[in-house]
Amino acid sequence: MKKPVRTSRHITIFILSIVVAALTIGLASASEARADEADAKRLLKAMSDYMAAQNAISFGYDSILEIVTQDEQKLALASSGAVTLNRPDRVRATRSGGFVDIEMLFDGKTLTLLGKAVNIYTQVDVPGTVAHLIDELRDKYHRPLPAADLLLPNAYDELMLDVVDIKDLGSGVIGGVECDFLAFRKEHVDFQIWIAQGDRPYPCRFVITSRLVANGPQYSIQIRDWKTGDAVASDDFSFRNTTNADQIALKDLQDQMNELPKHFTEGEAQ
Repeated sequence: MKKPVRTSRHITIFILSIVVAALTIGLASASEARADEADAKRLLKAMSDYMAAQNAISFGYDSILEIVTQDEQKLALASSGAVTLNRPDRVRATRSGGFVDIEMLFDGKTLTLLGKAVNIYTQVDVPGTVAHLIDELRDKYHRPLPAADLLLPNAYDELMLDVVDIKDLGSGVIGGVECDFLAFRKEHVDFQIWIAQGDRPYPCRFVITSRLVANGPQYSIQIRDWKTGDAVASDDFSFRNTTNADQIALKDLQDQMNELPKHFTEGEAQ
């Protein structure tokens, strides 16, 4: 006689909860809770304008980068760090995870990347503004600044580019802060954002979901300890080699500061 398949009671309840939630969202979407696109755009624009108006910003963050293995198992790489930005051309960012510990400094002329765990650094001339640096880091060096899209002076235009669907999903609470919850869909990615309510509409949480890869891996960043103006600690953003780190060439950076653990092998880009 074939034995019945046993399922954990807790897993069963969790699955049923997801199904009920999905049905509730579907019913609400079809009736009274229709997305107010105009209001969602207004909230996103208010956040973008607020961010662009701040000359000094600092925050801590926790991020999750999801990857999908060849056997379709979803894994999450967690890291934390901090960002300090002084417009137009100063930024310091750190990120520490299980496999990498990096500090990035930019003084308007030179970009320095310091690998703390391996005590090495590299420097590149990138004269210009923080906005220019963000583009260079993303497009040329493939090391995007945490929450980069949100830090651009034209964040609204960048985020809304090619958006095909918008939802205002009401409110949520992130880190004890009540936020407006918005969801946007593009051709290849979805993104969600939680924006603090009140006179400081900063982004509390930002989630990007790929629709090009099976199982929809996500990158999420949750922001904490938000500060602006005089509350931001002063910093000259200069690199001082206090640990006698060895300097390496930019071309050697990837091997020495790889953000994936050595037992992870990257597959084909999708």
